[in-house]
Amino acid sequence: MPLFQVTVKLSKGGEEQIVTRNILVASGSEVTPFPGIPIDEEQIVSSTGALSLKKVPKQMIVIGAGVIGTELGSVWQRLGAKVTVVEFLGHAGGMGIDMEVAKLFQRTLAKQGMVFMLNTKVVSGKKEGGLIKINVESAKGGNPKTLEADTVLVAIGRRPYTTDLGIESVGIKLDSKGRIPVNERFQTSVPSIFAIGDVIAGPMLAHKAEDEGILCVEGIAGAHNHLDYNCIPSVIYTHPEVAWVGKSEEQLKSENVQYKVGKFPFTANSRAKTNNDVEGFVKILGDKQTDRMLGAHIIGPNAGEMIAEATLALEYGASCEDVARVCHPHPTLSEAFREANLQAFCGKAINNV
Repeated sequence: MPLFQVTVKLSKGGEEQIVTRNILVASGSEVTPFPGIPIDEEQIVSSTGALSLKKVPKQMIVIGAGVIGTELGSVWQRLGAKVTVVEFLGHAGGMGIDMEVAKLFQRTLAKQGMVFMLNTKVVSGKKEGGLIKINVESAKGGNPKTLEADTVLVAIGRRPYTTDLGIESVGIKLDSKGRIPVNERFQTSVPSIFAIGDVIAGPMLAHKAEDEGILCVEGIAGAHNHLDYNCIPSVIYTHPEVAWVGKSEEQLKSENVQYKVGKFPFTANSRAKTNNDVEGFVKILGDKQTDRMLGAHIIGPNAGEMIAEATLALEYGASCEDVARVCHPHPTLSEAFREANLQAFCGKAINNV
């Protein structure tokens, strides 16, 4: 196995050379800029700048209704800003979200005061008279409008941070999106150079990168493990929270999979009613023939905590009946997960009429 020499620039100045047999690239990602609307982290901010604004904006425009845009937009809306979210797609919540969940998600945030402009394209923007003017039009073209705000949050996603790493010098070529291609053991085209996290394909999630890092290092040590990317959960930390794992209903339809649906509303859950927080539901998708759980989608209180049980069930190939027959404590929000699986399994939940 060849040795590599890595040159590191030190923060205190100077350089250091490190000789190693294996290299693991985990340099993460950076904010994707919007062409023509440069981020200054004062008036036009990224997710980083949005966490350190000096005052609550009167008017905020959020470009992008994905996870970051809805999370941070809803924070500033609750603090008193009037928030308008501009999204090119026809739904909020980003890629992977179940459309039934996305509709309720948008309606709920709209009731809280957020304004959504879906199917809308941002054309340009400029600072003028202390404000920022953003020109938009229909995603299909036409119907131009100009929006004004004192703060604009650019939240159109992130891109792999793979520039200036020097990996091209050893023969590693990036794909069209700037990612590092790897095999199932996270090896690049150079077998002793590995890559994980945001610099490779897949969702840019910290817990996904964490699992990849563990499995990669175990693999270097000789273990043979794998990561099921269908079992990587996603969470949107808004109020209500949104979480999902596995397939969405739209994905199952596109794959021609015969499926069944079990759904249970938090309005019928004792703990949710006690907490006076009943917005949302648990939705379970199961295989119509085998009853195997295919996906779980939750919008409601503590969705991010509840999705872990669904992830475990998916990881071990559990059926909807398997979950439905597990005793869940009462009164808890987790009972809604059991009830949704019961609905999927036999068509009837215990506490839903």
